[in-house]
Amino acid sequence: MTLSRGMMWPPKGHDVGGCFEIVYEKHGVEGMAVAANPAEVIEAGLARGRRALSEYESKRVLASYGVPIVEEELAQDAAAAVTAADRIGYPVVVKACSPALMHKSDQGLVALSLGSPDAVRAASETIRRAVGDAPLDGLLVQRMVRGKREMIVGGIRDQLFGPCLMLGLGGILVEVLADVAFRLAPLDERDALEMIREIRAQRVFDVVRGEPAVDRRALSRVLIAVGQVLLDHPRVSQVDLNPLILEGEHPVAVDALITLVSA
Repeated sequence: MTLSRGMMWPPKGHDVGGCFEIVYEKHGVEGMAVAANPAEVIEAGLARGRRALSEYESKRVLASYGVPIVEEELAQDAAAAVTAADRIGYPVVVKACSPALMHKSDQGLVALSLGSPDAVRAASETIRRAVGDAPLDGLLVQRMVRGKREMIVGGIRDQLFGPCLMLGLGGILVEVLADVAFRLAPLDERDALEMIREIRAQRVFDVVRGEPAVDRRALSRVLIAVGQVLLDHPRVSQVDLNPLILEGEHPVAVDALITLVSA
């Protein structure tokens, strides 16, 4: 079977869920994380024998490709988390940050909508206790992004087709509705805009419930960037941005994971 760039993937009748294992779950200004050489971040993770980068590391790689990242800081303890939250502005989110923790929400390692220093301090201490003896890079403190619309962007290195990309409705809707589009990398802007047009729920991109129309070109740039990460780094097996929140007209990555290929 031949699959060329621009064709839908997987073929009709194939199980979408089997094509991507959806994985749920930066320091700096949005879209401008602290400068990082993506190859160095990836090689450092591989040198430590890691199967994945942490959320913080994953976002640094993605930010270097122009993916807009929520403002956040990595703190080492509760006091530093409060300092970070004061700097970012309330409300904030606090998460455990470690490449060993891929399903943080399910483990009670994410605290949302924290509106005060006391709330941040208490959540940080609770998360640290819940982590137990698991390795921890720190506590990720990020601005609480407000947006009624969520997307998922995924990339995977398929053994047959090579780097493939997926765009779909985020959250539980990706599993319930399976409203997704697929392409092979590399993408250009035309390919990415076509992916967006193939989402059946097109109204989600338009003016709806007081939300402005989505900047489709900005969203297309995220798709192109994820594809380029896979093309540039053969040891990256998977990239997940879920959710990618549409805050007003702009896409903002609030959670990300890069999975690595072992030697």
